Amino acid sequence: MSETVRVAVDAMGGDNAPGAIVQGAIDAVNAEPRLKLFLVGRREAIEEELKKYTFDPERVEIVHTEEVIETAEPPVMAIRKKKDSSIVKAMNMVREGACDALVSAGSTGAVLVGGQVIVGRIKGVERPPLAPLIPTEKGVALLVDCGANVDARPSHLVQFAKMGSVYMESVMGVKNPRVGIVNNGAEEEKGNALVKETFPLLKNCPEINFVGSVEARDIPAGAADVIVCEAFVGNVILKMYEGVGASLIKKVKAGMMGSLRSKIGALLVKPALKKTLKDFDLEQYGGAPLLGLNGLVVKSHGSAGAVEIKNSVLQCVTFMEQKINDKIKEKITLED
Repeated sequence: MSETVRVAVDAMGGDNAPGAIVQGAIDAVNAEPRLKLFLVGRREAIEEELKKYTFDPERVEIVHTEEVIETAEPPVMAIRKKKDSSIVKAMNMVREGACDALVSAGSTGAVLVGGQVIVGRIKGVERPPLAPLIPTEKGVALLVDCGANVDARPSHLVQFAKMGSVYMESVMGVKNPRVGIVNNGAEEEKGNALVKETFPLLKNCPEINFVGSVEARDIPAGAADVIVCEAFVGNVILKMYEGVGASLIKKVKAGMMGSLRSKIGALLVKPALKKTLKDFDLEQYGGAPLLGLNGLVVKSHGSAGAVEIKNSVLQCVTFMEQKINDKIKEKITLED
């Protein structure tokens, strides 16, 4: 693919906006010549940050907005009332075709509502799920859903499995990705009502490679490539992943600095350890795409730094290059 990928970046969204957002966006545009960036937010604040960097001004444009949707605001009301906010403006740019994708570290609720109400769902998609990549011993897995649909039905989870399979095969290059449903045991008869009803539907779905139930402890071991669950369970898994990962890194670092002997050992293992720890750094995988929309919307963590924003923007190029939405349309159409 050689055509330009146009990405709107919500420069005002997130705990570290606009500094880290602008830095990550500029790092991305400097790394990828096919990118054209639209930094959406308060012009004066964005211009102040841009002074710190060198970049091609032909590929970076500021789209001024006066309003910002704060994290604590009711999302539906905020989307309706704050028409001149960075999130709403960027969503409209995607809907109207002025941009191919949006990256935001802002209010999760506003991004989810705006994605469905403004950008809109692909025909046939019942519920768009948030789908972040998480590290495992065997590489990465896609956790779908992690926050968009807490009251999902079995038919929703089947679509999550199909869309997740498309993403893992096309974006991550995993051939015939293994799909597992999160359960409290490996046996088919276990689980709550949702899991029990969904299991046979996934088992009898010829379009996916279903491997059965996956217990939470088996996810880090790489038991499946696509981890299917409703959003409450998925969000708990994701937050536990983040918390345990951060705690382990702190413990390892503290242990290595505990004595002269451990410090000497740390010097010897530092290169290998650095690579291993990097594999479990969620920032390097970018944000979570909201799958099943008419345009690409990527939600980064509210605490995202420049590295995560950079990778979130870069993943938009791969998404567009692989024509993920076209492939999702094909999968969903097969249901009719």
